[in-house]
Amino acid sequence: MKNYDRVLRVISKAMIPFIMVFALYVQFHGDYGPGGGFQAGVILAAGLIFYSLIYGLEVAKKIAPPRFIELLVATGVLLYVMVGLMGIFLGSDFLDYSVLAQDSVHGQHYGIFLVELGVGITVFSVMLTIFYMFAGRGRNP
Repeated sequence: MKNYDRVLRVISKAMIPFIMVFALYVQFHGDYGPGGGFQAGVILAAGLIFYSLIYGLEVAKKIAPPRFIELLVATGVLLYVMVGLMGIFLGSDFLDYSVLAQDSVHGQHYGIFLVELGVGITVFSVMLTIFYMFAGRGRNP
C-alpha cells in the first residue's frame, strides 16, 4: 500500500460517517427546511460511492449487495404509492395526506415524511445501481 492510499483511507474513514449522518439530517429535516428525500438519497449514495472508490467495488458490494439495492428500488416506489393510495382508501384523493391522522396537520406531516422517505430510498438505490452498472462494466467478460 502506498502512502497516499493510506492517507485516503484514513481521511475517508473519518469523513464517511459524517456524510451518512448529514444525509439522515437532510432526510429528516427536509420538510422544515431545504432538503428532502431526493437530496438525502443522492448524499447517501455519494457516501457509499466514495467508499467504493477508496476501498474497491467488491468491498462496497459486500456492504450493499446489488440484489438488496434492487429490492430497495421497489420498496421506495411502493412506499410512495402506498401513501398515495391510503388517501383513496380513506375516502379522499390520491396523495391527500390530511386523512392519514385525526388532525389534518399531523396527517400532512406523516404523509410528507413517508413520501420523502420513499423518494430518498428510491433515489439512493437507483444512484447506487447506476454506479454499480458503470463501475462493473468490462470487468466480467
